[in-house]
Amino acid sequence: MFSSATKVKGQGVGSAYTELIGLLQRHFSNVLEISCNNYSRADISHYHTVDPQFYLSTFFPGRGRKIGYVHFLPETLEGSLKLVQPFKTIFYHYVISFYRRMDQLVVVNPSFIPKLAKYGIPAARVTYIPNFVSKKLFHPVDKTVKNELQKQLNIPSNKFVILGVGQIQERKGVFDFIKLAQQFPELHFIWVGGFSFGRITDGYDQLKKIVKNPPHNLQFTGIVERNKMGDYYDAVDLFFLPSFNELFPMSILEAASCGLPILLRDLSLYQAIIKDDYLAGKDIQQLGERISELSQNSQLLNEYRFKAAQIAKAYSEENLAGQWLDFYIQQSRLNKK
Repeated sequence: MFSSATKVKGQGVGSAYTELIGLLQRHFSNVLEISCNNYSRADISHYHTVDPQFYLSTFFPGRGRKIGYVHFLPETLEGSLKLVQPFKTIFYHYVISFYRRMDQLVVVNPSFIPKLAKYGIPAARVTYIPNFVSKKLFHPVDKTVKNELQKQLNIPSNKFVILGVGQIQERKGVFDFIKLAQQFPELHFIWVGGFSFGRITDGYDQLKKIVKNPPHNLQFTGIVERNKMGDYYDAVDLFFLPSFNELFPMSILEAASCGLPILLRDLSLYQAIIKDDYLAGKDIQQLGERISELSQNSQLLNEYRFKAAQIAKAYSEENLAGQWLDFYIQQSRLNKK
């Protein structure tokens, strides 16, 4: 395994990497010998991040079958990082060059297979394996525990509470999240996450001002350690992610695993992975209408709690463990041919 994802806190790539390492160690420690950021000989080298030193290592002997994890494409970085020319173009070319160096790519959303094909990477070299989360960290709690968590986290227990999770950046739709908090002063909004990449975050200056002085009913927590994230999901009523571009956010799976109804911006890529098990709005007006409906209709809320449970079941650790083992065995056999 090659990754620097955990060096920067509060990003989904790190969460996905941590979950996968945990799954392999729990289920297959007697089958797979795993090392991290070790350049010794291997049957498989699985690259989770696109670090230059990792790219250079692909030219060294002994790397075995080279696997690349596709957590983003150039177009999905728009609205995330503020890169100036010519560095932006150079970086985007570098990312695709990195992916082309791989013998096989893994995507977390099948909608990215044709997009990679446009960059000259044939579908035969791409495998779809979705994200997942562990029930040990993310699971529903009863009303008593929820009330206790609300006290600990200073969350009002007499209001309908809406949670957003992710880096604070334009792509995540944080400006719309803020506008909707202003539109619904009777509800309470929480955004868990921070500026993981500091000043190069797109929209940093404007967002930083709002974070310092938010609306009275909007709470910015900053970056929260992963082992504490479940407390926030379990202390609220609705998960809401207004992102403009995503692959397969870990936060959706975390929320679903905690039994939270899910509201998302209407993006076609979600249909490929969670179909009709969530509510959506195409713009801020529709998203506001959905919030109004959910906050006033307990029956609708319960319906989407049930659908969240279906998402969690489909993307559970148990369902994905065998898929990962089969994939690694297949890649190892191809390496020995």
